[in-house]
Amino acid sequence: MLIRFLLCAVTALTTTALGTLTASAQDLKIPLEEVAQVGRHQPIGVGVSHKGRIFMTFPKKKNDQNYAYDYGLVELVSGQRVPYPNASWNQWDSTQAATRFVNVQAAVVDADDNLWVLDPSNPDDQAPVITGIKLLKINLTTNKVERTYRFEDLPRERTGLNDVRIDTQRQLAYLSDPVLAALVVLDLRTGKSRIVLQGDKSTAAEPGFVLRLDGKEVKDKTGKSFSSNANGIALTHDFQYFYYRAINQTKLYRIEVRYLANPALPPTELASHIETVGETGVSHGMLADAAGNIYLSDSPNYAIRRVTPAGRFELVTKDLRLSWPDTFALGPDGYLYLTATQINRAPKWNNGASKVDYPFRLYRLKLPTK
Repeated sequence: MLIRFLLCAVTALTTTALGTLTASAQDLKIPLEEVAQVGRHQPIGVGVSHKGRIFMTFPKKKNDQNYAYDYGLVELVSGQRVPYPNASWNQWDSTQAATRFVNVQAAVVDADDNLWVLDPSNPDDQAPVITGIKLLKINLTTNKVERTYRFEDLPRERTGLNDVRIDTQRQLAYLSDPVLAALVVLDLRTGKSRIVLQGDKSTAAEPGFVLRLDGKEVKDKTGKSFSSNANGIALTHDFQYFYYRAINQTKLYRIEVRYLANPALPPTELASHIETVGETGVSHGMLADAAGNIYLSDSPNYAIRRVTPAGRFELVTKDLRLSWPDTFALGPDGYLYLTATQINRAPKWNNGASKVDYPFRLYRLKLPTK
């Protein structure tokens, strides 16, 4: 398994559905630029509006002195973190979880320039505060919350919603849930959601897969290894394909959105439309650009790679500062923005000692025009 784990470096990569992913003969080697430093506030999500406004999310660590926490969601203004949409939403209070941020995960800007904020309400990766589970739609013109989705038809006590993409064409949201080992489809008109592809090999961690970063296995003090099911997701700009994968495996999958969006399809028929894109190594963050390239983090190699529409597997950049690149966002300036979360360097995975290189930072790189 560890040999397969490292396949992301070079050789030709096979696939059962799309032909062959081939390693690029020429690496792009785009330099990484630092955008901002955020101290001991660990960033997770990043979203960039059509006008260049930058939003960041920060997880709640209740009892860890290695991390600072004040706001779950901020707008970066002149390099400073400003609570967004206001200070009230960012006043942590689990007794008012319905209208406060509990543990914000994702901040995604849609094709219509709305900001969508996902709060799985599970601080310290513990059981969620049920009333706090929510997806917010925020109007970036008025800076007001327009609608809140509560996922009341999910088994919320067992959920761990992780990332979200918005299909403005069909008025649907697609989410990953590593705890359920599934994808979730949310109807934005009705507020109804449904679980799909639960436990499929494409949404589940590979049994026995060992995650190794910084040259060692990622495991806690009890010896339990890090493991995550369906996690990174991407939606093409034409809303035709949805890409997804688990952290603890090396394959990338996709499915045509027309099938994912069809609630009438039986589970077996839906699964029959899954396509294996190929072996792409270990990845956390993922994003599609307007040209159809799929960008993926490559944590073992401190790199960002991409799968092109022509089936090439290219190195975009490699930099030792890219420790657990988690979330990507496209800016109107042609830059790819990304967080480096250093999750594997947290005390939980290092016998109680922090190995984090402070301060945490937000980065960007200029994407090629071709």
